[in-house]
Amino acid sequence: MRKFLIRRLLFTIPVSVAVVFLVFLSLHLTPGDPVMALLPPESVGTNQAERDELANALRKRLGLDQPFHIQLLRYFGNLARLDLGTSAVTRDPIGHELAPRYQATLELAVASMIIAVAIGVGVGILSATRPNTRLDAIATTLSLAGLSMPSFVLGLLLMLVFALQFGWLPPSGRPASAFSAEGFRYLILPAVTLGLQGAGLLVRLTRSQMLEVLREDYVRTARAKGMRERWVIYRHALRNAMIPIVTALGLQFGFLLSGAIVVESVFAFPGVGRYLVQSVLNRDFPAVQSSVLLVSLTFVAVNLLVDALYALLDPRIRYAA
Repeated sequence: MRKFLIRRLLFTIPVSVAVVFLVFLSLHLTPGDPVMALLPPESVGTNQAERDELANALRKRLGLDQPFHIQLLRYFGNLARLDLGTSAVTRDPIGHELAPRYQATLELAVASMIIAVAIGVGVGILSATRPNTRLDAIATTLSLAGLSMPSFVLGLLLMLVFALQFGWLPPSGRPASAFSAEGFRYLILPAVTLGLQGAGLLVRLTRSQMLEVLREDYVRTARAKGMRERWVIYRHALRNAMIPIVTALGLQFGFLLSGAIVVESVFAFPGVGRYLVQSVLNRDFPAVQSSVLLVSLTFVAVNLLVDALYALLDPRIRYAA
């Protein structure tokens, strides 16, 4: 097990380096000059020479006057020191700006994942153990609706009903951490919005995998031995059906991080997604680059965790790898 995890951990190093390079390259290949967009409004009325002088000074301050390979090496060096750079708009360290927002986004993603797993896997098991019944039809229909409805539409509907109509929950914002009672109330609506979409996929996947496993010979043998049905389902069937489900969970976490951009904007939730949108609108090139990189590396870390779960669920994987 330890050797398997070490190999997987070493494999993530070149993947992380490739992610850093691709993020850096893609943002440098985008059309337009970010320096011209960052010039102060009062420079519009100046002559072209003074405007070019301001642009050159700003380009030098951002390090954009250097060749591409020098900029890349400098960026890798800053990352090695855990330095994400300085915002071109606020001139504050990006790491300080992203730290509370990253915590908020992680809280939202983890809460959404808990909701998705609880609903998706639970309803999927019920649907698989009662196929072709009214419960099965309702579950598959609702899962399809959850997959089809856009997150911003679902978020606005939940806000309209539970925040504006009944006044049970706050409509937007996040005044405190989710570990406090007040912060938890602000987390419920955006987490449910993201979680219900993830649950739709997990219901259908869990149902199909459980139906396939429940037809296997070892399940019939366990039942023939007189084992309790609950033990057969959760000990034998569910564990063997979890490999593709865990794979979907890892991918789903990445979708939650990307979907958080829309949901955080709808609920004015101060996370990385909303910060990224504001940075794009402000043409804050270093902030956009650091935000995309942070989300990408989080996805790499989640996939490493998924590999570890593979080895826990199926010992054959750790020996074959």
